[in-house]
Amino acid sequence: MTETTPSRRSVLKAGIAVPALAAAGGLLLPGSASAAPLVRRDRPVLAHGVASGDVTAGSGIVWSRADRPARLMVEVARDPSFRHARRVPGPFVTPATGGTGKVRVAGLAPGTEYHYRVTAVDLDGRGASEPVAGRFATAPVGRANTRILWSGDVVGQNYGINPGLGGMTIFSAMADRRPDLFLHSGDTVYADGPLTETVTLPGGAGTWHNIVTPEKSKVAETLDEYRGQHAYNRLDANFRRFAAEVPAYVQWDDHEVVNNWYPGEILNDRPEYTEKRADALAQRAFQAFHEWHPIDRRQAVDGRVYRSFRYGSRVEVFVLDMRTYRDANTSDQTKPGHILGDAQARWLADGLRRSTATWKIVQADMPIGLVVPDGKDIEAVANGLPGAPGGRETELAWVLNQISRHRVRNVVWLTADVHYTAAHHYSPERAAFQDFDPFWEFVSGPLNAGAFGPNKLDPTFGPEAVFVHAPQTQNSSPVQGFQHFGEVNVDGASGALTVDLRDATGASLWSKTLQPQRR
Repeated sequence: MTETTPSRRSVLKAGIAVPALAAAGGLLLPGSASAAPLVRRDRPVLAHGVASGDVTAGSGIVWSRADRPARLMVEVARDPSFRHARRVPGPFVTPATGGTGKVRVAGLAPGTEYHYRVTAVDLDGRGASEPVAGRFATAPVGRANTRILWSGDVVGQNYGINPGLGGMTIFSAMADRRPDLFLHSGDTVYADGPLTETVTLPGGAGTWHNIVTPEKSKVAETLDEYRGQHAYNRLDANFRRFAAEVPAYVQWDDHEVVNNWYPGEILNDRPEYTEKRADALAQRAFQAFHEWHPIDRRQAVDGRVYRSFRYGSRVEVFVLDMRTYRDANTSDQTKPGHILGDAQARWLADGLRRSTATWKIVQADMPIGLVVPDGKDIEAVANGLPGAPGGRETELAWVLNQISRHRVRNVVWLTADVHYTAAHHYSPERAAFQDFDPFWEFVSGPLNAGAFGPNKLDPTFGPEAVFVHAPQTQNSSPVQGFQHFGEVNVDGASGALTVDLRDATGASLWSKTLQPQRR
């Protein structure tokens, strides 16, 4: 990834506002990069930590943010002492990206853990920040044991960072599992969900206390307000620890913009918004989303979100975008609908057909068989009606039929969105539409939000809820124990895939081992 060098005068004239992040702390590490400029009192600060993502067998994206115009420098080594470290010049970070920057570190060995540290260097080269360290592993090329976590839904329903409870501790529980990779299934922020300092918990359970920033005190509409949504999550030490230790493949859903949005929507029924055009909000939110996550837009098929990654001979991950190309949410299910769009649907079917990986993991931001309403309209895929596919179900029926026609085996769907965890088995023996092969869909979330569910299952594709862990009280708080993440372990030797649905402490609630089928 290359960056255009700005003129020093133009960058300094524009400036970058220093946020009130005194509470961030916790991850800045002592020491300076080898051959780095002198560390001065007025040095830049990397207050939001570091992150990595979109790893391949030979490279990975490294991300950070400086509090003022600077240039990011990355050191990478195979050991934490950084002996024989390689320095990789990063981008100039400016107001154009809200101070964020990322660089693809290439030329790495496959299946290898690397340690990296990022330093922000003043534009005059005379001073540098304290370095911030992280690690990631490149993708393997053979039959390697692989551990993947997935989940979604962060800081929703007025449940933010509660310092009295140690913050968002589920992220530390996930880091303790030492995964190779994290699949973030969307709703990375709740840009439409303002926070208040206190929340009265139902049933006399006490009071929830939030850290609140100016950007989180109202719905996001401007680019800077959308940036502030992502900055807020990185105030949490658990979140920063996880981001520094585990590379991610990140996708988005609706709350990065506004609840249940679709292209072309006009928000006339939402008085809290002065900007009524969902497309205008989505453009600003999309920029902030890419600025604040270690995503390589060049890897995406259309330069936006959907993309695929090979992770050894056992795993290939297909990251979907079920938000950008959908048609309008509607109650009219008599016509075929779109949630992927023609191009993405063909890309997914063709990619699954061509894949030689043992397991094809579809990273979906919404479930297939759960009915997710938008008032009287349909928000997700399932329309809740028996019989043949209708609406957006027709597009998924085509994808599932293509998988069956081309004898593609071992396709597993992972998702979040509905704020509980469940294991769904789909089979044509139970289905109204029968031109597909049986498959599993696993749901897990939320990470730090209100808990809901369970949702109604639609009979069209014959789903069975084999396991469900959901609260009896809707919008249960995180202290009630219904925060979740999922874990996939693939055995390199046998190819067996084991799924565990875990709670916020990391305890397994349910487990299932799937044996690979031959094509």
